[in-house]
Amino acid sequence: MSRKYFGTDGIRGTVGRAPITPDFMLRLGHAVGRVLRHANARPTVLIGKDTRISGYMIESALEAGFASAGVNVLLTGPLPTPGVAYLTRALRQDLGVVISASHNPFEDNGIKFFSAKGEKLPDSWELAVEAALDEQPSWVGSSELGRARRLEDARGRYIEFCKNCFGSDLTLRGLKIVVDAAHGAAYHVAPDVFHELGAEVIAIGCKPDGFNINAGFGATAPGALVEAVKAHGAHYGVALDGDADRLQLVDAQGRLYNGDELLYVMVQDRLAQGLPVPGAVGTLMTNMAVELALRARDVDFVRAKVGDRYVLEELVSRGWQLGGEGSGHLLALDKHTTGDGIVSALLVLQAICRSGRSLSEQLDGVTLFPQTLLNVRLQPGQDWKSSAGLADAQASVEAELGGRGRVLIRASGTEPLLRVMVEAPDAALAQRCAQRLVDAISR
Repeated sequence: MSRKYFGTDGIRGTVGRAPITPDFMLRLGHAVGRVLRHANARPTVLIGKDTRISGYMIESALEAGFASAGVNVLLTGPLPTPGVAYLTRALRQDLGVVISASHNPFEDNGIKFFSAKGEKLPDSWELAVEAALDEQPSWVGSSELGRARRLEDARGRYIEFCKNCFGSDLTLRGLKIVVDAAHGAAYHVAPDVFHELGAEVIAIGCKPDGFNINAGFGATAPGALVEAVKAHGAHYGVALDGDADRLQLVDAQGRLYNGDELLYVMVQDRLAQGLPVPGAVGTLMTNMAVELALRARDVDFVRAKVGDRYVLEELVSRGWQLGGEGSGHLLALDKHTTGDGIVSALLVLQAICRSGRSLSEQLDGVTLFPQTLLNVRLQPGQDWKSSAGLADAQASVEAELGGRGRVLIRASGTEPLLRVMVEAPDAALAQRCAQRLVDAISR
């Protein structure tokens, strides 16, 4: 069965347009509640959100929907996505709910869910929810309605969890770090984590107003972080996205490191400690240079579909711990059940502190292949998969690359976009080939 509402990372869209409307959110809370009650007569869900103005409306509608199905609700207020995953598991809740559209602009919002173990839920669960959405509501009586209350110390609990992921024998004392929270969910969490571990912290992107999430700050707009690191003479800069599950890192020279490179550093740190790393998981987008570097260290490498949920599934099936995406979604399953930008930053900084080698030194010899990634907006109903022109253009590009690069064309799971990626030994070649593919799609 195909999914009607769920994409690769929950349900997402523009606020005020279906399905991101209050009436749908009430129905969604009710449908999810009914699915939960198949296993538990009185379940409790934990709801967190980022800093978008629309979070108030969606939170209230979901709360009403859950209560109408006889489900209790625990509200955290603004909290990073991985913080919701952690507290769902730590507090033995039946489900974690995050109201966020991650790196999207404030006009968008969405919903994603975590299991009682703090893990992304399988497709089968999402299909069960979609089936319940198509059914008539079944309101419970007054005596069975769910209750709602606020968890006042959610922020403090999550800060302590993050700090405990950093080596107890290490400190960030002596490091000046710029922390950019994208005016998002980590604005009141991330600066305190790094400060309490000893770093001198300069906070930027930590003044949300409901409308400025991801606007010119954060992991998807790292220019502000690069400038701040240089202006303050900082050793490193940490940029998170709106819900703080992805990471970009900058060094004192203003050099930006993506998730592929940071994954390699995390693997290398484990190897340096004498810990076994049988393999790591990337995605179809992972830079080929990182794959070759890992294999040179006798670390197996496999590619999952794009999306951290698919990286997670591959890690679990193989019993491995480390994986991630170039976008900065990084997983260390011995630390957390999901991608966590703050924890990932701490693991990279831990590698730096433990080895005494800078980030650039740890990546010496790992030179990324140039990649060009272009986005093409799809028209409603556009059938790009059946395009003969695109197929011909792709065959021509692959012939020109001659096995010295890669082509990947895929639809975004969160936006009406087609993503075109070409990887080649030469940047100009990658750009030229990618543009030819985009032109074929546009025609």
